[in-house]
Amino acid sequence: MANISRYEPFEINDPLDNLFRGFFRPVQMDRDMPQIRMDVKEDEAAYVVHADMPGVAKDDIHVTIDGNTVSISAEVKKNTEQKEGEKVLRRERYFGRVSRSFALENEVDEATASARYQDGVLELVLPKKTAAAAKRLAIQ
Repeated sequence: MANISRYEPFEINDPLDNLFRGFFRPVQMDRDMPQIRMDVKEDEAAYVVHADMPGVAKDDIHVTIDGNTVSISAEVKKNTEQKEGEKVLRRERYFGRVSRSFALENEVDEATASARYQDGVLELVLPKKTAAAAKRLAIQ
């Protein structure tokens, strides 16, 4: 019977190539950096957005509305340090800016929109703009 061998197209048998295997690793993103997670609900009159933003100061949150596009951004400052005597046992720090933008189906009435931040949750009430009734032109 003939010897059958399996062909592995990505198998590297060259000793020089094996030397560099595992040397180049993909860059990993910082998973400790927070992200804005949100729920968006809609009724006939308005959209209600709940965005989780724990540890962010109220003054560091910025919300902009442009038509039907809503942008939420925040400056994140976290500084936690645990010490025992002079030896630092654990240190976690990150600084940066997080942001999130999304588009809604209807335009938002910026004049009556409201925002409230409590217990790490940003609540936006975004009333829908009333659509202007179609105007019929009289033909002369």
